[in-house]
Amino acid sequence: MGWRQGAIANWKKIEADEHFYGFGERTGLLDKLSDRLTNWTTDALDYTSLTDEMYQAIPFFMALRPELGYGIFFNTTFWSQFDIGAEQTGVWKMQSQDKNLDYYIIYGPEPAQILQTYTQLTGRMPMPPRWALGYHQCRWSYASEEEVRQLAQEFRQRQIPCDVIHLDIDYMRGFRVFTWSPQRFPDPKTMVKDLSQNGFKFVTIIDPGVKEETEADYLPFDEGLEHDYFVRTAEGKVFHGYVWPGRAVFPDFLREEVREWWGNQHQDLVDAGIAGIWNDMNEPAMNDRPFGDPGKKIWFPLDAPQGPVDEQTTHAEAHNLYGQMMARACAEGLERLRPTARSFVLTRSGYAGVQRWSAVWTGDNQSLWEYLEMSLPALCNLGLSGVAFVGEDIGGFAGNATAELFARWMQVGMLYPMMRAHSMIASARHEPWVFGDRVEKICREYIELRYRLLPYLYTLFWEAATTGAPILRPLLYHFPNDPKTYNLYDQVLLGPSLMAAPVYRPGVEERLVYLPEGVWYDWWSGEMHQGASHIVTHAPLEKMPLFVRAGAIIPLAPVMQYTDERPMDELRLRVYPGEGEWTLYEDDGRSFEYRIGAWATTTYRVHSSDSETDGSQTVVEIAARQGEWQPQPRQVTVEVIGKGEQQFEDDGSDRRLTF
Repeated sequence: MGWRQGAIANWKKIEADEHFYGFGERTGLLDKLSDRLTNWTTDALDYTSLTDEMYQAIPFFMALRPELGYGIFFNTTFWSQFDIGAEQTGVWKMQSQDKNLDYYIIYGPEPAQILQTYTQLTGRMPMPPRWALGYHQCRWSYASEEEVRQLAQEFRQRQIPCDVIHLDIDYMRGFRVFTWSPQRFPDPKTMVKDLSQNGFKFVTIIDPGVKEETEADYLPFDEGLEHDYFVRTAEGKVFHGYVWPGRAVFPDFLREEVREWWGNQHQDLVDAGIAGIWNDMNEPAMNDRPFGDPGKKIWFPLDAPQGPVDEQTTHAEAHNLYGQMMARACAEGLERLRPTARSFVLTRSGYAGVQRWSAVWTGDNQSLWEYLEMSLPALCNLGLSGVAFVGEDIGGFAGNATAELFARWMQVGMLYPMMRAHSMIASARHEPWVFGDRVEKICREYIELRYRLLPYLYTLFWEAATTGAPILRPLLYHFPNDPKTYNLYDQVLLGPSLMAAPVYRPGVEERLVYLPEGVWYDWWSGEMHQGASHIVTHAPLEKMPLFVRAGAIIPLAPVMQYTDERPMDELRLRVYPGEGEWTLYEDDGRSFEYRIGAWATTTYRVHSSDSETDGSQTVVEIAARQGEWQPQPRQVTVEVIGKGEQQFEDDGSDRRLTF
């Protein structure tokens, strides 16, 4: 270890065959060996595969080699950096502008155990509302009530499932947070109420910049100024920067009373029926003058005081926490204002532990094939950093997706823990039907598959909430002793059982797929393949290659237009012969009652049994339901691939089925 003025660092040896993952939100490939990675939250507009500083700053990684793994949590919120052999081959370095060198070494030996310990330190996500797992549609901006109503009508008429509509900055009055435009949205409460009857939930964007309003009566500014809630410079002047509403001031979210005040500002939105908040521009992002250079990065002065008086620090230490504390203020406020219903919170910026308060999306991507390719390693590394509820803008935010790109992105987006399409002002529309009948059909089929998989997905969210496990997983997560998985970034696991091999290039209709050890089944045809091996699989535009591990039990729901359209009175268990087990988690999907025992689990097992008269048989055992929550009466169909199916009325008791 060593010191120099304003910095502290230490160095460690890189072992042979060691590979490095996590580091929060990152572009480029999955393995970060030979990279230099800076932890400093930044508005990463127009980021590329070579961009370093991103919206999230999570100073955590895991190192893996066969039979051994460990995690490092660099416990500093100051500017910090990892150098993983970029400067000196065979040596990795971490350095910080902190005065102290404070870090945790977390022994594995495998990724699941490393993450379980890391999230004991930094926290785990709460259970989201089930509707947040459905399809989200967004644009900058759906600029009027009429446009929003037409959008909702298109989804329902075209029978394309959708749960959530996001409203970007143009719903506000002059970009003033916590307001509605009286011209474009004259009666938001009625709009939300009407469309909620057809299954839609609404999420509105909120930025941290509060318009400096010196003439009009604008309560967020007046109250914040009166109570001294805004960030000041070291000289005592209220700091201002320029964002969407013009000259703006910024709350000091490190102070508890400011977070409580900010959370309560969401009251009018909640009264209008808003069920979720999208926290944007909270790195914080701003300009130093009206219409300033968007490429110029500015933030509060590093010596600006922040935090409570008895624990005050400067922005140099608080910067990486700013977006996270905004998300916390929002999440805590919504829980106070909506005490009987779970809310959805989304943030662009955060730090280690952001999963406690919010889902995360990867910011302003572009409608280019390389961004589709980058999306899965980026989301997997976030998952390996403790942030399980993650997503990427399907179709790309900036620019115009082609029909082929949008179809392929929708297939990949079906796998994202948060499935949201988004596009920016002055770009082409990115709704599922705008690219013609063929692409609309593909979008409908993959969104429908997403909704069928909701029982499986919801259980993965429960696993994330209780163990810290990612929902979207690189293959190395389950095969950490297989070196062939270490650099494999273009295949991904959704939970332990489903493996996708998406297409990332235009014109491609076949691709090479690596199957790790064990037996794998083609999701579409049921064809069986033996790992560890490579195969070439057919992948026309209508098909994303998808495989299932032997012994998997996949619970499937009926197709619905939105998650609460009907009780889940039918459940299909798709069982793949082999040895395996799956525990299905259920609760009401809406309230906080699960925290006090209102949940249910059912464990299913599959194995083979040899009979002298019938030969080899597949046995499915269903354990008695556990927990206090009771699902709706339902019919369960157990389908064993290649062997037929049986049905029974689910009364919660145990049973044994033979195929």
